Amino acid sequence: MEGQGPPAITTQPRTAAWIDAAVEAGGGRVVDPSEAVGVVWTDPAAPEGLEALLEAHPGIAWVQLPWAGIEPYRGVVERQRERTWSCAKGVYADPVAEHALALLLAGFRQLPRYARAGTWTGDAGRNLFGARVVILGGGGIAQVLVRLLEPFRCSITVVRRSPEPMAGVERVLAPHQLHEAIRGAEALVLALPLLPETTGLIGAHELALLAPDAWVVNVARGAHIRTDDLVAALEGGRIGGAALDVTDPEPLPDDHPLWSLPNVVITPHTGNTRAMARPLLSARIVENVRRYAAGQDLVGLVDAEAGY
Repeated sequence: MEGQGPPAITTQPRTAAWIDAAVEAGGGRVVDPSEAVGVVWTDPAAPEGLEALLEAHPGIAWVQLPWAGIEPYRGVVERQRERTWSCAKGVYADPVAEHALALLLAGFRQLPRYARAGTWTGDAGRNLFGARVVILGGGGIAQVLVRLLEPFRCSITVVRRSPEPMAGVERVLAPHQLHEAIRGAEALVLALPLLPETTGLIGAHELALLAPDAWVVNVARGAHIRTDDLVAALEGGRIGGAALDVTDPEPLPDDHPLWSLPNVVITPHTGNTRAMARPLLSARIVENVRRYAAGQDLVGLVDAEAGY
């Protein structure tokens, strides 16, 4: 691309002034799909539409997806491997890690119970300081969360596909060591991609391995946890509680038992709100258009084999 002028980028199936502005700030020009060498795709659930666009316009060599998780698009990525794919992994690490910490503190300090109270009650809660924390996933969210937990002097274990040492982490274990990692954990934070092998990863057996007062925090995808097993563990007092930014099903039906449990806090997938996301995604688009124009490696490249 270098030396060929501003890259021609289309934003489909819909756009906004700030997306077009990001493309232009990166040195690109916004064009019709027939002229484009790249596309910023903006529909979170229309893989057929994206594939039809790519088939109709073979000149599109690069696809930028604006989400960290690409589950609906995994099949398209696999079938269209000849194109370069990038996503927003890492973009939202700061706000989601901050939310995970907030949920963890809310659970440890029993804020859900106090928030529901209609009268003065007895004291409850415990410190996060020195807690045994396990994080599933070693990407951007986990890395930021580890730094946020530093003042709390927690003993942190991370379970990730590549068990390489991480700063501030006591143990980094491989996925097949999951049960070893979570045995006796006082906090379990899920911050990993949803893949076939991570669907239903946490069920009755895994929950039974946690400390009796453990809190489960999920800022990844609801399908990582078997919801019925989680409800049974919460109702049976086998864990301390759950703080969930994502659920399975999602949205969670109004009559679902999770809503009424005193040891549960639920936020409606707001670890990263639109207001938080816009400047972060804008910066990623600017950076990747600039890199594409310069012939440099893009940020957030999708690994078709790994699925994220």
